[in-house]
Amino acid sequence: MAPTITQIHPVFAGEVSGVDLTKPLSRNEAVAIEEGMNRYGVLVFRDQNITDEQQVEFTRNFGELEVKEKPGNIRKTTESRLGTGISDLSNLTKDGKVISADDRQWFFKLGDRLWHSDSSYAVIPAKFSALSARAIPSWGGNTDFADMRAAYDALDDRTKAEVEDLICEHSLIYSRAAVGFTDLTPEEIANFKPVRQRLVRTHPVTGRKSLFLSSHAGAIVGWTIPEARSYLCELTEHATQREFVYSHQWRQYDLVMWDNRTTMHRAKRFDRNEVRDMRRTTLGGDRPTVEQAEAA
Repeated sequence: MAPTITQIHPVFAGEVSGVDLTKPLSRNEAVAIEEGMNRYGVLVFRDQNITDEQQVEFTRNFGELEVKEKPGNIRKTTESRLGTGISDLSNLTKDGKVISADDRQWFFKLGDRLWHSDSSYAVIPAKFSALSARAIPSWGGNTDFADMRAAYDALDDRTKAEVEDLICEHSLIYSRAAVGFTDLTPEEIANFKPVRQRLVRTHPVTGRKSLFLSSHAGAIVGWTIPEARSYLCELTEHATQREFVYSHQWRQYDLVMWDNRTTMHRAKRFDRNEVRDMRRTTLGGDRPTVEQAEAA
């Protein structure tokens, strides 16, 4: 029997019932979920008490796990508490303690509270992300999602024409500087060299256009930096109006999957003295959005 998907926001986002992610998906279940992703952009799966291995296997139904040429974090591999294929989005150290408020890694993670698309700073940006809530704080910690398709549709014709062929430069340097974190080593700066991305993307299945915005975007090719950042800020304000945003209030063992090609998201504040154990799997995209020649 195929899963049932119920729309939970006027514009996008659906809640899936009738599927158990602790068990392998049938072909019909996987097809229904992928079709749901193409339609809704964000899918919520409740009460999924899964292991890391089960999360990896679930995610692989929809593509290949992301393999980045360069790191997307300042955490060294030896400092990770999780295995291959799982990204640690918790506030925990390798030994399971709450991370210090003055730790470089904590400062870096605060950039996740800005609107962004996962791996837009990579030459080939991500497809889907799946986030599993293993432990949640008693207050805060929601994740907001914004539908970039609806945001594009709502643009006036003049703006659609203006953004159609614009190319932006994305880097973790830009998003972290926006929260005041500039304490990067020369090696990190080299790893975070900007890449180019189209500002308007077309979904390969549905054909719908969307804005490819992110806090990682800090320049527009051919524009001055002040004008580019002002314009990107204006577009982000438009794209994150209330009518385009679904705010997910986490329950323990929720799994939420989203399409990075058609949505942006951000984490919200929570009591940092409490544990928030969130684990993400990410699917790689299949191609760059634009040629990378001479990216700054």
